[in-house]
Amino acid sequence: MKGKVNLKMLSETLGLSQTTVSRALGGYSDVSEATRQRVLEAAKRLGYQPNPLARQLATGRAEAVGIVYPFSPSYMGDLRFQEVAYGITERLAERNLDFVIHSSRPDAELDTYRRLIDGRRIDALVVANTRANDPRIHFLQERNFPFVAYGRTESRVPYAWFDFDNEAGGRLAAERLIGLGHRRIALVHTSLEMNFALQRKAGFVAALRAAGIEPDPELILEAPLTRVGGYEAARRLLALKEPPTALLVDNNVAGVGALRALGDSGWKPGNGLSLIVYDGIPGDIPLTYKVTEVCQPTGQESGRALADLVADVLAGKPIAELHVLRAPRIEPGDTDGPPPGAKRSRAKSVG
Repeated sequence: MKGKVNLKMLSETLGLSQTTVSRALGGYSDVSEATRQRVLEAAKRLGYQPNPLARQLATGRAEAVGIVYPFSPSYMGDLRFQEVAYGITERLAERNLDFVIHSSRPDAELDTYRRLIDGRRIDALVVANTRANDPRIHFLQERNFPFVAYGRTESRVPYAWFDFDNEAGGRLAAERLIGLGHRRIALVHTSLEMNFALQRKAGFVAALRAAGIEPDPELILEAPLTRVGGYEAARRLLALKEPPTALLVDNNVAGVGALRALGDSGWKPGNGLSLIVYDGIPGDIPLTYKVTEVCQPTGQESGRALADLVADVLAGKPIAELHVLRAPRIEPGDTDGPPPGAKRSRAKSVG
């Protein structure tokens, strides 16, 4: 077929209505998978390219999903976020939807939300880094605007979300360290306004108490979600009169800093303090050993799941069906083991 192929020509070629073809291209759930694949294959074969302006005018949709991400001068980049963004982009592209990252000042996210929605520049939003009481969630619910939250909140109004069982992850890490014989176990966590941090701490504390260990406030430190924050928190713990024998860091950004602080103190993996980092150390940090981690599905997997939820929200699926909770697991490495005293005692008993 020569010339530019428009929606009408594509519809006539397939013997389908323009509405059916349009909804198939848009990924609507009321079009069967077989029909959708047939339309997509024909569109690719014939070189169909939608007219973005005409399509937006006809459908009232921008054919784009957005995420508002606050940046600051000290922002160093989050490798996992980049993986998630890639997964979202990859899956939305299959539905001819764009994924757009909108930068914002940390204290002006809601202003950015208003501009995007009022300007009809996006059809839905992904809300990342959810807080326990999140004003962005409340705002979107009040505006009845489609969104998917990357994390749960305390909102009693139902909404679509993707999350990990953070409480289980904090508990698994603490239970592993307790099982190795540790009793002075430290936690470095980010702000408890972040719901994941609140949940991970709750799991950690619950595991200690279940083992008869009362959490020591001196060993539970809040640190900014930065490498410097993790570095300074680990240094404070190491400087204690009675330092911890084990440490859990609840995020991999601060985990990099904590690892550097341990290295500066002469620590070597398997010798001295045990370390577990939630989400592990990013792959762009060269190490000759593996850090024990609380492991979650990859960022790309998470991104694809978020994109599927966005498509379901736009297709009008019941919110009660749009909740995805993934379970974490421990990925053993070289950085944790019994406390040094336990090792010596064991060596004496063996000898």
